[in-house]
Amino acid sequence: MTHRVNDMPLPLWLPESGSGPGIVLIQEIFGLDGYLRGIAEKLAALGYVVAVPELFHRFQPGWVGEHDEAGIQRSMEVVGNLDFPLAVQDVVASVEYLRGLPEVSGGVGVLGFCLGGTLAYNAAVASDPDTAVSFYGSGVPDQIGTLGEVSCPILFHFGTEDAYITEYRKVVDAVEGHDNAEIHLEPAGHAFLNHLGPWYDQAAADRAWDLTAQFLARTLPV
Repeated sequence: MTHRVNDMPLPLWLPESGSGPGIVLIQEIFGLDGYLRGIAEKLAALGYVVAVPELFHRFQPGWVGEHDEAGIQRSMEVVGNLDFPLAVQDVVASVEYLRGLPEVSGGVGVLGFCLGGTLAYNAAVASDPDTAVSFYGSGVPDQIGTLGEVSCPILFHFGTEDAYITEYRKVVDAVEGHDNAEIHLEPAGHAFLNHLGPWYDQAAADRAWDLTAQFLARTLPV
């Protein structure tokens, strides 16, 4: 089922009950691929109404990238066209849209991976989701000075072997001084939760997902 927000497609997954709290699920550079659809289904199975904003709709509608080297390269080229402040607005608009749906009750959170991990953090800074989960957002360490502007509970995940994000310690230090923030580190590389990619680490993924489910159960209860 696809809704639209400001001309942006917003596919929706409903839990078995037909209603629940909302989660805006934010993509990696690969778009709405099989991995992200699987995450949407897992969140819906936990009882959430899940929406995935199509962030590339202005310049590459329907983009789905492959996870091999050529696909990663092409996805990097596509994401180079992204207007980041506009993408943050798209996420915030998706949160507001979910809040207005009759199927949504009990708040709306944001959860994202990689590119989406940075956007989930930015949306938490710029607006007022009820909770936020940011998986290995490469832009987060350099922007973590704005953590004081985040009013909701927020959980960060990083891999300590991430070749793309070497300054995750900045986030560790910032979280220590912020009551509502938590951080979880795994001895894994970038995008360790994505089972379609070469970086997948099942043990790390399972631990991080279990912690995320527990965090959501506490901060956005079904």
